[in-house]
Amino acid sequence: MEIQLLAIHWVYLLFILLIIGVMIMKKDTTLVSILGIFIIGLLVTKSLPDSVQSVFNGLIFAIKELLSTILIISIIVAMSKVLTTSGINELMIRPVTHLIKTPSIAYWVIGIVMMIISWFFWPSPAVALIGAVLLPVAIRVGLPALGVAMAMNLFGHGISLSGDFIIQGAPAITAGAAGIPVGEVVSASVPLVIVMGLVTTVTAFYFLRRDLKKGTLHVHSSQLVELEEPKKTIELSPKIRRLKKTFSILIPILFLLDVIGMFMLDLTGGDATALVGGTAITILIVTSLLFHKKERMSKITEYLVEGFQFGFKVFGPVIPIAAFFYLGDSGILSILGEHALPEGSQGIVNDLGVALASVVPLTKEIAAITLTIVGSITGLDGSGFSGISLAGSVAHLFGSAVDVSTATLTALGQIAGIWVGGGTLIPWALIPAAAITGVDPFELARRNLVPVMIGLVVTTIFAMFLL
Repeated sequence: MEIQLLAIHWVYLLFILLIIGVMIMKKDTTLVSILGIFIIGLLVTKSLPDSVQSVFNGLIFAIKELLSTILIISIIVAMSKVLTTSGINELMIRPVTHLIKTPSIAYWVIGIVMMIISWFFWPSPAVALIGAVLLPVAIRVGLPALGVAMAMNLFGHGISLSGDFIIQGAPAITAGAAGIPVGEVVSASVPLVIVMGLVTTVTAFYFLRRDLKKGTLHVHSSQLVELEEPKKTIELSPKIRRLKKTFSILIPILFLLDVIGMFMLDLTGGDATALVGGTAITILIVTSLLFHKKERMSKITEYLVEGFQFGFKVFGPVIPIAAFFYLGDSGILSILGEHALPEGSQGIVNDLGVALASVVPLTKEIAAITLTIVGSITGLDGSGFSGISLAGSVAHLFGSAVDVSTATLTALGQIAGIWVGGGTLIPWALIPAAAITGVDPFELARRNLVPVMIGLVVTTIFAMFLL
């Protein structure tokens, strides 16, 4: 089928290249994205007022598409704050501390616990939930703070966030840009996340253990002194202690029931997100009412406001770039009207993919390498989320051009983008884990670099066999 490319196709492609260039220069993409929407709107409507409106309509469309993702993460963060304030999180983690006997065990236990909690709470809140509790235990058995930070980073911001199987925030963004169901991206990402996770964490553990044996990495005496300092504790009534213990058992059970419910009722995408979100907001309300003596109802609002501040701070940069990439698929009809596309067009990205396949000898190997590179570039801003819609859009383009699995390409780009920018390689994205463990974020980034790069290479090769 021969596709005639029009001005909107070339302008869209030009702005994709501009956005990639801006990301490489580590600059913000908001201006370029909004300018792209405006110019495409001008080409389609041939009206200055309508093109100005298209910018606002594009942002509204993106917010509607992303709202459930923003909402679930805001609620999860709000819930995590009340659990931290009440001390329930400490009781939830305490049984795990008895497993930590050696530095090696500390690395794997902290990592696995971080991964599991991050699936339900998201990595940034999970760092606060478990870091303060498990860090002293790890240091006492000989695992330096840098090793603790690596474990939390690689398992939480790496494995958990790149798959995001429970909350499904990341796959919702990439699937929307790729024009495929969220469930397809989640399913396609499972084997890739497993390979990436195993290769990266095992490689990091090898280097960590080697340096511990050499003595180039060790626990500083100052950290041990700090652990011996007496900590002030708040006296709690027996009733409150029993209540906290009950909640520390009940909350994990509730989320486990959510997971079972997802499998038994075949819930994915928005339905799965709604189940987790409803559980989280229930826990937030009940916990706030029971553990705050004064201003209980206002505390609920306070926690929610903190959660929404976090959610929109994270997703603020995502909305403009997502609005631009939604133009590449069916979103253009909602933003610019039913007659925005020329007759016979299957969407801007689809048209570009078909045209690209007719002039360039593309292969699945080139497609996989391209998605890993594009995904990595999107992570250079340190957000992990702001550019992954680009990965979805490019995956859609190559899926059409090469006739391979768009879902696998989308998952590969998502994994690369989040591993690079979500909190394992970019120093300013490492601040949560670095702050809670007291290590230098630049040193942490250097330690993570080689394992993550090896993981990306192996995962890209593995993805070629799945396409």
